[in-house]
Amino acid sequence: MEGPNLEGLSLENLNLISLLLLGIMILSVVQGLFRGASRSAGRLVSLVSGGVLTALSLLASIPLTLWLSPMVQTWLSGVKPPQRELSGFEQVYYTLLTAVADYPLMRFAVVFLLGYWLLRTLLGLAAAFLLGGSSFLGRMMVRGERPSSLLSRLAGAVLGGMIGGARCLTVIAVLFIVVTLNPDSGFSRYVESSPVYQQGARSVIEPLTGNLIKEKLPVFTRSVEAELNGILQRRYEVIDADIPSSIGNTAALVTKGASTDKEKARRLYDWVGSQVSYDYDKVKDYEENGNWREQTPQMTFDTKLGVCIDYSRLYAVMARSQDLNVRVVTGLGYDGRGGYGPHAWNEVYLSEESRWIPLDSTWAGSGDWFDPPAFAETHIPDKAV
Repeated sequence: MEGPNLEGLSLENLNLISLLLLGIMILSVVQGLFRGASRSAGRLVSLVSGGVLTALSLLASIPLTLWLSPMVQTWLSGVKPPQRELSGFEQVYYTLLTAVADYPLMRFAVVFLLGYWLLRTLLGLAAAFLLGGSSFLGRMMVRGERPSSLLSRLAGAVLGGMIGGARCLTVIAVLFIVVTLNPDSGFSRYVESSPVYQQGARSVIEPLTGNLIKEKLPVFTRSVEAELNGILQRRYEVIDADIPSSIGNTAALVTKGASTDKEKARRLYDWVGSQVSYDYDKVKDYEENGNWREQTPQMTFDTKLGVCIDYSRLYAVMARSQDLNVRVVTGLGYDGRGGYGPHAWNEVYLSEESRWIPLDSTWAGSGDWFDPPAFAETHIPDKAV
């Protein structure tokens, strides 16, 4: 393997990334010098064996995850939040379980990490059991040896340099991923200005990974980000799993006689949009004093006041009480002045048409925002749906 080309390095062009990497290398060489050849060789063997066990665990975790993932989905598909007020811990617990059940990347990641941890632990214990005797003998020999000779120390320094190189490549690999995912950030530009990083990334990381990191990782990361945004929005389904009888009874009266999902959804949209008034005082208190008054759908139903998220949560609970598949969507809404601001609305599934439609009951007073053709021009969701 061709070593890094340090030509042109000087105190003027060294940045903190270069100093960090060079510091790791120097520290490793000094450690090797003091340890001597035998102890440095043992450290190198330990580093290599640990890497081998990690690689084997990672490789074995992939088929294990592919095998377990469908079973985990089936097992968790029946998990539903209880219809009562949940504690903070319960909200997190049920959000996580339902997200693992419904989001494939999330499920793969959780099962993969648990599988890797289990396999790495078992392989580590097996290796310790099989090699325990020889390792103990090696430690006794090292403890009983005489002080290292000059030749042994020099050999230890060489081995320490090899260990330092492995440590530096690990740091460079992590930085390479960060730079790839955030190419335009100031931190990424600073990292790329390090000649030591450049040599390691171009000479080792890029040839080893090919297009895996540069081309596929950003796409995968965007998919993960979309799922995480979906999971964050899932919390409203968990928080509002309990349907108060007053809200359910009103929703039943509003939708009485409706024969289709679309008719039910439309009637609920008209009711929420006409019965709830926008709470400008709540917005003013938040903007001027930083006080955000969280409220439940029951509070919105009782006071008939709320902001966009309150409209959306109340609509979702009412729709859910009538067996409609509905979700709360957060994102940006057009503010009418050429810009966009934080906003929330709903999407409901029409079984007779086999599609999701958007609706915005908060804006019902300014026009018909029940599945209008240009809805996407004024609403930008946090996630692709």
